[in-house]
Amino acid sequence: MTSMIKTGLLMAALTAVFMVAGQALGGSRGMVLALLMALGMNFFAYWFSDSMALKMSGAQEVSETEAPALHQMVATLAARANLPKPRVYLIHKDTPNAFATGRNPSHAAVAITTGLQRILKPDELEGVLAHELGHIKNRDILISSVAATMAGAISYMASMAQWSLIFGGGRSDDDNGGGGLLGSLAMMILAPLGAALIQMAISRSREFQADATGAAICGHPMSLASALQQLERYNRQLPMNVNPATAQMYIVNPLSGGQLAGLFSTHPPVQERIKRLSAL
Repeated sequence: MTSMIKTGLLMAALTAVFMVAGQALGGSRGMVLALLMALGMNFFAYWFSDSMALKMSGAQEVSETEAPALHQMVATLAARANLPKPRVYLIHKDTPNAFATGRNPSHAAVAITTGLQRILKPDELEGVLAHELGHIKNRDILISSVAATMAGAISYMASMAQWSLIFGGGRSDDDNGGGGLLGSLAMMILAPLGAALIQMAISRSREFQADATGAAICGHPMSLASALQQLERYNRQLPMNVNPATAQMYIVNPLSGGQLAGLFSTHPPVQERIKRLSAL
């Protein structure tokens, strides 16, 4: 299935969830309003999901003057992958992690944490960057960015349901005036679940594919394998404080610590990824 088909299906899912949420919260009028909101959100997600993801992560763009070695590494790997050099961002957090975003290779960005730079050896850092370039080369970064925007929007609908329950929970259900108590309760429960399911719709295979592509780009599969092992350990000990909607964008799950690992994770087990890299 092509990237554009997957993206289209995710946008359709957002539209459907918004319409159901609107009907639950505001009846038939709410459903129409939700449809208009969904159309606007779809447009926004396609054109601006990358900038939103970078902003939500606290990433700051760095110039070649500010980070010459990092830029040189990214430029070398991009040339090997026959890709335009993406923009480079830093996230000032101690936990090592990274992600790529953008609607296509010509409008892509790579973001890494300062902890990643400090902890990894140069060849391991190269492996992580190559993995992110693998996402860009495989053209699945738009899917990831749109999914993050969708999940955030659905979570926002759950918040709307909560406030509706607080200030209007005594209203009865009707077709035109709103979903009332039952509609608000349904959205409070189902909207976060819907957000998790949409994130799970991003196939775990994209991480395996990016690992394989990244290994080919950098030429050292075990450097990436070593980096993944360290990243998993650090992210379990010191999980990042990120918006759950963007968690699936990172190379390893930034929310590993203290949670039911793998229950709704879009990340395949790191040990399985290392096993596949070792086989290369």
